[in-house]
Amino acid sequence: MSSTVITRWEPENKDFWESTGKSVAKRNLILSIPALTLAFAVWMVWSVVVVNLPNVGFKFSTNQLFWLASLPALCGATLRIFYSFAVPIFGGRRWTAISTASLLIPAVGIGFAVQNPATPYEFFITLALLCGFGGGNFASSMSNISFFYPKAQKGTALGLNAGLGNLGVSIVQLVVPLVITASVFGALGGESQTVMKAGQPIPMWLQNAGFIWVPFIAVSAIAAWFGMNDLAEAKASFADQAVIFKRKHNWLMCWLYLGTFGSFIGYSAGFPLLIKSQFPGINALSYAWLGPLVGALARPFGGWLADKLGGARVTFWNFIAMGAGVFAVLNFLPSQGAGGNFYGFLIAFMLLFATSGIGNGSTFRMIPVIFLTERQRAAGNSPADKEQAIRDANKEAAAVLGFSSAIGAYGGFFIPKSYGTSIAATGGPEAALYSFIVFYVTCTLITWWYYSRKNAPMPC
Repeated sequence: MSSTVITRWEPENKDFWESTGKSVAKRNLILSIPALTLAFAVWMVWSVVVVNLPNVGFKFSTNQLFWLASLPALCGATLRIFYSFAVPIFGGRRWTAISTASLLIPAVGIGFAVQNPATPYEFFITLALLCGFGGGNFASSMSNISFFYPKAQKGTALGLNAGLGNLGVSIVQLVVPLVITASVFGALGGESQTVMKAGQPIPMWLQNAGFIWVPFIAVSAIAAWFGMNDLAEAKASFADQAVIFKRKHNWLMCWLYLGTFGSFIGYSAGFPLLIKSQFPGINALSYAWLGPLVGALARPFGGWLADKLGGARVTFWNFIAMGAGVFAVLNFLPSQGAGGNFYGFLIAFMLLFATSGIGNGSTFRMIPVIFLTERQRAAGNSPADKEQAIRDANKEAAAVLGFSSAIGAYGGFFIPKSYGTSIAATGGPEAALYSFIVFYVTCTLITWWYYSRKNAPMPC
């Protein structure tokens, strides 16, 4: 198995899995996780950078800053649609290395752009869009790892890959505020900017928000190129994979994943702004990183729980818990002149982040099971037909994992935008939150009807 291209891969064969497959799959997962973590960090880096641009001399309006923060989410979600189909076309090893290396472009670009207050806004727009590369990587990463593991372990493996990858959101909100306060790279990193804080001049190296990721990205890309594998049986053209657009369960799972991952990334993007608008006396950045951390750590647990109890059962009860979490948030918001309860609000949001993470893991465990069952039902009884059904199911499930992640990522734009629209129209975020409850009700009903009820058409 030393070759970068593996011609025989049978994870459902227990003897093959124990003797050879497990160690190869584990190595590919171990190298995939840091690459995905860095992708999320680059994707979300603007959430911290935009807060500091006015401090270092950039005269952008609030609306302009909002667009810089939201464009990576829009671009990343759109790129995921294309990245969903990349692994079977280019190979998992090759695509992981190339897509990880592409993160160097926005990371280096940010490092140079923020050092010159004369840098035009249009250049920042371009960099924000390029940060979408990080968002796109998730689709191809999950698609790739899904090929390596047997059905019984896909939930745990995908949960680990995504959950630890999602930690990049929390890491960037923790690391960037620290590294911009020191000359991490010395003369190579450029001169400091001066920021006024409490009437005192303080040096800031905002360029480190981009530069700090460069060495890690380079190492991760090289490790992927030399340490990961391409699976010959995972090869497929776009036309082969496009069959998923005819599959009903592709669209149903896109809706459910919008409810789980869309909630995670949307709440992550909007949490600091919501705290600032509703509890202005609280330092939002002191708490912003907690939610993404909780959600990321909960995702592997959701995958493991789904492997044990069934993805549909976990997803069904999880959506009910998410609806209850939004009701709790509403209860602790300021209302009619009352100041609200920040710590109750914080705990309620931690519940939302935890359940969004659990749901991320459980829905991604459902997808491989659904498509394997569907293809096996349609297959003939000969051994050759059964083997072909497994191969077809793996390819379709991988494409659906990627495509549903693309749809889910749009939550990173729509949730914070919903807050803003609700506050502008009604003076508070309540209308947006009530709409989220309605959405979770639809997700609960879909999960129950198609997947979790007794005699459901596709139990998983």
